[in-house]
Amino acid sequence: QAQQAKFLSDVENELEELAVTITQAKKMVELIKGAATKEREKVEKLFGEASEVLATFQKEVAGFIEDGERSMLGEAEADLRWKEERRAKLAQRKQNLENVPSTDTIYFLQEFQALKAAMEENLSPALSFQNELNFTKCTQAVSAVKDVLSAACKNQWDHLQGKGMDGLSFQEKEEGFGLLSKGTLSSQDRRSSSRGRLWSPKPARVRKPPDTADKFIQLFGTKGAKRVLCPIPYPESPTRFNNCEQVLGVNLMNRGNYYWEVEIIDGWVSIGVIAEDFDPRESYNRGRLGRNEKSCCLQWNGQNYVAWFGGFESVIQQPFFHTIGVFLEYSEKALTFYGVKDSKMTCLQQLKVSHFVKGQFDPFQNKINQQFPSLFLCKLKPAFFLESVDAHLQIGPLKKDCVSVLKRR
Repeated sequence: QAQQAKFLSDVENELEELAVTITQAKKMVELIKGAATKEREKVEKLFGEASEVLATFQKEVAGFIEDGERSMLGEAEADLRWKEERRAKLAQRKQNLENVPSTDTIYFLQEFQALKAAMEENLSPALSFQNELNFTKCTQAVSAVKDVLSAACKNQWDHLQGKGMDGLSFQEKEEGFGLLSKGTLSSQDRRSSSRGRLWSPKPARVRKPPDTADKFIQLFGTKGAKRVLCPIPYPESPTRFNNCEQVLGVNLMNRGNYYWEVEIIDGWVSIGVIAEDFDPRESYNRGRLGRNEKSCCLQWNGQNYVAWFGGFESVIQQPFFHTIGVFLEYSEKALTFYGVKDSKMTCLQQLKVSHFVKGQFDPFQNKINQQFPSLFLCKLKPAFFLESVDAHLQIGPLKKDCVSVLKRR
């Protein structure tokens, strides 16, 4: 009877748990349906607006062609009429002269003088055509718009399918850093780490609920993250951010050198590191990457890059790079951000203690000098802040040429 009672109790507990999970599943189904409906409505509206933009452009181009044709035709047709009238007049005068009897000298002289005067009349002004058939450039302009539109559609479709700028999906690369997978190190990786050489954890592909992602961040596979409008009902977690749209990588870094790359697919994002013991319940102003002494980051704000640490910023005058490389060196207490393009690396900013030259003062570097080394007393994790709605990024895949460059340094 005791066993039977225990069994029934287990069944009862299982039923209760199933009831809870069923309720959550129903909420998720309704959330997905609601989000899909809203997304569909927004997409239809945007397509309608895009169609209106194209229709307006088409109307403007057609009008430009008509205006150019009308303007130039008026001048050309007037010139044609003048020439035709002059030819008819000269032909008539010539005919009149030929019809004069040879004996009628006075009449002959009169017609001859009339023909001579007609020949000496002022010619019509030369055609100016100031616009020089500018409307014939419309084909080139519309073709350029078509090419841009086609390329944009293809790129956005790749992004919707979960592909990065190089066309690789999130699941196609196993190496490197992740958002959901536990990192493990092989013995060879550990040996490389102890020698201070470059290494990166290899995910074991163990799935688990995302326990740091803010509820407005949707994760794709193990390496992609996107900010969304509708909150996702993630389970409660003491490590989850609840005031900032941030998420951490699962990889824990406490020695050696680390390198990872991030593709900025869309929107405003910040990429950096954060101490493992940072309180994710901090307020928005204090909780954001780089606005405290427990984290630092490189921010793309839609106009330029900005490095942040301890609430101090340093604006970086460099063009936009879709790929950002992050190189963390524990022994050097340094963090370097690179812009990566075609396997070439451009140093955007290095955070590292540096003594000032006499007479110079930089508040950002002064903050680095004072408190940045203490960050390396902590275990660090990769961190990501998706600042704007629809901000979208993915981790990796690594470009082998860049890894080789860093290994040689």
